[in-house]
Amino acid sequence: MSAKSNSSISEKTIKLNELVAWFDSEDFELEAALDKFAAAEKLAAEIEADLVTMKNNISVVKKKFNEAE
Repeated sequence: MSAKSNSSISEKTIKLNELVAWFDSEDFELEAALDKFAAAEKLAAEIEADLVTMKNNISVVKKKFNEAE
């Protein structure tokens, strides 16, 4: 997981989906769009970093498993 947040990837994805949906909603305000976009961009980067970490951990476990055979 990212050191920046203790939220799970699923929780972050839900929040990102909510931010993206805001852009298509009736609540959309141009003045707030930049802040919402920046928040969505940061969240997407956190999710990507979490997924890379998870992929690396899986690779390590897979390597250990293959060596044990």
